[in-house]
Amino acid sequence: MKIGANVSIAGTGLLNAVEESLEYGATTFMIYTRSNRGGNARDITKFSKDEAFALMKENGLDIKDAVVHAPYYINLAGEGKARNIGKAVLTDEIKRTEFLEIPYLVFHPGSHVKQGVEVGIQNIINSLNEILTGDEKVFVLLETMAGDGSKVGNSFEEIAQIINGVDEDKRHVLGVCMDTCHNFSYGYDIVNDFDKVIEDFDQIIGLDRLKVLHLNDSKYPLGAKKDRHANIGSSDGNIPKEALRAICQHKAIKDLPIILETPFGQYKEEIEYMRGNDDANLSEQSLK
Repeated sequence: MKIGANVSIAGTGLLNAVEESLEYGATTFMIYTRSNRGGNARDITKFSKDEAFALMKENGLDIKDAVVHAPYYINLAGEGKARNIGKAVLTDEIKRTEFLEIPYLVFHPGSHVKQGVEVGIQNIINSLNEILTGDEKVFVLLETMAGDGSKVGNSFEEIAQIINGVDEDKRHVLGVCMDTCHNFSYGYDIVNDFDKVIEDFDQIIGLDRLKVLHLNDSKYPLGAKKDRHANIGSSDGNIPKEALRAICQHKAIKDLPIILETPFGQYKEEIEYMRGNDDANLSEQSLK
């Protein structure tokens, strides 16, 4: 199972991310290459890439299973200045991800901010057509969202509309990152009928587009349209841990990079549970 977590690049960059992942017993990982709060990005050539690659080789990890997440403040669905900032940052993130030789770059499609969903979708399409060349060495992945606020890219239909709207010679670099919390909160019953969810995804988007899974419990029930992650097996979660384990083992998921973004520091235990250890010490306390 290729499973890991969102890890830190503090200090030594990619090397720190690999070291932290090894502490969890992870076989993959996800990083942000820059702060979500904005400001100048760190020099990507100072990320200890060679040292990180050597450590990965020693421990049987493959950079081709790793993931980069673009900062949340990118909003390709928005207006004017905000959209231009998002285009510039995503363009730079593609180059930074390529430098690290990581094949997957996940981004949130954005929010229409009272313009309406259709306008937001068209803004994303236009932005991607301006950003992408078709020669990228990474897959640019749209993350499925939870339906809260004015977010775009919540349903499989919206994701498909975005992908299909991008020029054909650029479209092949686009893919999808599913998020279990987001899908569940939007209304996809991943607990009782994940087979049907995957069948719908295949018919509407195509399973060949599914590249990464974000594995999270949800603090809100099915269809609540609120994006609040919960830890695996915690008392404030609404997705049974057994259902999440079954998703990881599903034939459509089992070979993908699976990334935990759970809010409380028990990645090691969550990874152990997902690998089949029923005795993993998962916290059952309600988490703030």
